[in-house]
This record gives sequence, C-alpha cells and structure tokens, in this order.
Amino acid sequence: MNNQNEQQQFKKKLNPMDVWAIAFGCIIGWGAFINPGEKFLPNSGVLGTAIAIAIGAVIMIVISVSYAYMIRKHPKAGGEFIFAKQCFGRIPAYICGWFLIAAYLSNVPLNSTALGLVVDGLAPNALHFGFHYEIAGNQIYLGEILVACGVLILFAVINLLGTKKAGIVQTILAVLLAVTVLILVIATIASPVTNWENIGPLWGINKLPEGGYTDKVGATGVMSAILATLAIAPWAFVGFETIPQAAEEFKFSFKKVIFIMVIAIIFGTFVYIANNTITALVIKNWPEYIANGGRWPLLYAAQQILGEIPGSIILGTAVLSAILSGIMGFYMASSRLIFSMGREGYLPKIFGTVDKKHSVPQVAIIFCLVISLIGPFLGRNALSWFVDMASIGTSIGFGFTCLAAFITMRKDKDGSLFTKIITLLGFAFGCLFVVIQLVPIGNLGVNFSVPSYIILGVWIILGAGFYLWLTLSNKKKEKELATENSPEASDDSKTD
Repeated sequence: MNNQNEQQQFKKKLNPMDVWAIAFGCIIGWGAFINPGEKFLPNSGVLGTAIAIAIGAVIMIVISVSYAYMIRKHPKAGGEFIFAKQCFGRIPAYICGWFLIAAYLSNVPLNSTALGLVVDGLAPNALHFGFHYEIAGNQIYLGEILVACGVLILFAVINLLGTKKAGIVQTILAVLLAVTVLILVIATIASPVTNWENIGPLWGINKLPEGGYTDKVGATGVMSAILATLAIAPWAFVGFETIPQAAEEFKFSFKKVIFIMVIAIIFGTFVYIANNTITALVIKNWPEYIANGGRWPLLYAAQQILGEIPGSIILGTAVLSAILSGIMGFYMASSRLIFSMGREGYLPKIFGTVDKKHSVPQVAIIFCLVISLIGPFLGRNALSWFVDMASIGTSIGFGFTCLAAFITMRKDKDGSLFTKIITLLGFAFGCLFVVIQLVPIGNLGVNFSVPSYIILGVWIILGAGFYLWLTLSNKKKEKELATENSPEASDDSKTD
C-alpha cells in the first residue's frame, strides 16, 4: 500500500513563473490575434472592446478569489472537481469533472488546428498538399493534418518527460508571447504610420443589409457595443482556472496563488486590448478594410509598422507562442484532472497512477494525446462545436468553486463578510455564464449552434451512462470483496 501511495504522488517541480505561464498561455490563444478583425472591432470598436475586456477581467478576478481560497484548503490535483467532491458529494463532483474534461481536452486539438491558419496567413496554401476533404464547410488538407498531429505528439512527449521540462518550455513560450506583443505596442507608438484619427468608430459598426455600414452611436449603440464583447469576455479568459489542476506540484506557498492568477489575467487583458487597438490605429478606414474581407487585419497592421518580413516574424512568433502554450497548458490541465478523477475512483483506476521515473500521470497524458489526434481530421469548424459545448464546463467549474468557497468559509469560520459576498458574486457570475450560453439572448454571439446542442446532449448521455456503469461495477467489486472477507469464506479456506 505504501508503494502504491508513493507511486500516486507528484514531485513539487513548478515555481511561480511556471504556474503564471500555464495560466497566461491558456488564456491567450489564436482568438486574441484573429478576433480584432472578426469580432472585436466590428462589434465593439476600440473603446467598447477595451471596456468589455476590462469588465471581464474584473469578473475573473472576483472568481479567482474563491479559487485561491479553495487551493489552500484542498491543494490536490483536480481543482474544481476536488472542491465539488469535498463540499457537495459524489454526483455533483462527477458532473463538474465530466464537463471540465470536455472543456480542457477539446482545447488541445483546437489549438493545434490553428497552426494551419497561421501558416496559411503567413504563407498562403503552403500546407495545401496531399488529399483533402470538407467537413462543416472547412477544407482539410493532409499538410495541415500532419503539422497539427506532429505538434500534438511533440508536446505530449515533452509532458511525458516531466513537469519541470514542460514548465520550462511553457515559460519560454509565455515570455515570448508577452515580449512580442510588447514589441508590437512599442513599434506602434513609434511608427509614423500610426494615426489616432484611424481609431474610430469607437463603438464598432452596424452592417447594412444592402452593403456598407453605419457607426454605432447613442446610448443603445454604446450598450450594444459593450455587451457584444462582454458576452464572450468570460470565455476569452478561460485558462486562469487551470492553475489548481497542478496544485500538488507547486513548490511555493499557496498564498501566492491569488497574485499569480491576477497577474495572468492582467497580462491577458493587455494582449487583447493591445492587439485590437494596434489594428485600428494602423489601418486607415479599418471598417472598410474589414467589410471588404481584408486579409488578417492585425498581420497587415504589423507589416505596415515593422515592414513585411519583420512584421510577419514578430506577429508569427507571438501567435505560435500563444497556440503552443495553449496546447501545453491544456495538456497539463486535462491530464491532471483525468488523473485526479481516476485516483478518486470516478474514472478507471489506471488513470490515477503516476509514472515513478518522471513523476507525471503517464496514462492520462497518453489518453489525452490519443483523443486529441482525432481533432485535426475533423477540422476547425467541427471542433468549434465541441468547444462551444465544452466551454460550459468552465462556467460550471466557476459556480461549484465559488459556492464551495462560501460553504467552506462558513463551516470553518474563515473570511470576512466582504470575502463571503465576493464568493457569492462569483457563483452568480458562473450561473449567469451558463444561462447566457445556453439560452438565446439577442445577438450577443455566444449562443449554441444546433450541432453544439446535439453534442451537449450526447456528452450528457455518455456521462450518465458511464457513471451508471462505473457505479454498478464498483458495487459488484465491493460485493465480491465482502464475500471473500466474510467469516464463511474464511472458514471454507481453513477447511480447504
């Protein structure tokens, strides 16, 4: 038994910088670089986007208070799943964990498919070779599949070689991401092409049915602009909550967790607002450029500021760092969650083991790799249905964690009245995010598509079926064990 317990323990390898890199790398992905042209500027303009992202950051900081508290109380791999188990019991914990698996694991292949988009943006059609086919309106080429699968395998191997090595790689990628975006900001300030007259319309545009657009103005336009981005802001920050998944591997005081989370959220806020503002300041008449389908506005802006080749290199480095750090971070988060659920008996026990040589959940990592390798064959559009469905898992995790923090504070007589109010506010935000995503509300752009609803239904049915099978299987084993240990069985063995 002692050997088994030793095998299931992690070594403390992660320093504060590594943990910040995990959170920041998961927060910032491909969307931070493509959405200025696709969503942020047209829907909310520069000012509307900045206000919405800032409000979203404050909401995440409110929620992070509960996470920091619960990590100190239950510093075990599994995060929200463990918090739910301790406070609400077996079934709520399983529901929380089941949805979080989908949330974290689906982001691994989704990030890998963005590599093809980056290469296509920098060198059009470079990966368009070999066989190709179409799924959900997306053309999928052999070249894109090979690149995505190659990176997935590479980063799984890095994770298998040990947490410290993975942490070093993640830190390098996160620092590269922050530095390259900072270079773009400094270059924008210094560049003669930058023109503050380009910044409007401040609140975005309304596209007209007959073509063209009008500026969003007035109270209704301003509110519409802010809400359009605020509705997706919570999901823009998904990633800071991956920190507790690796809590057993921290080699520093848990008191630092809240600081690390807040810094990661602030860095994420900076990147979102900076990318959006740079695009507007550099591109003359950006509404027309975007309305006419101009190619990757932020890339075009970077090339205007720094020159075509240097701009492509700097922005390409930033985007690749964001994508790769996302793959690494979500590999770590999903494998630790699966490990924790296996160790606690919510998944097959084989998942709850730690490789003694490298101190990593080897089976869980390999499982994540195998599932992720399916993604590039489905293509980005089809994967987005899974991610839409799965992103509800993070909101469920928010809700469980904040309510668990409130209950634990009352039980242990911890925290001030203000802190308890913060935890309840975080719980309310978590519930609100679930409602916003599931219930169609205007044209906020976060409502499920029909395929996403179908996949959600299938995931719920699969989860219920698996839980029932696991429960019946465990009861059968307990019954067999009880029979073997019964006095009658002992007497029979003596007689034999």
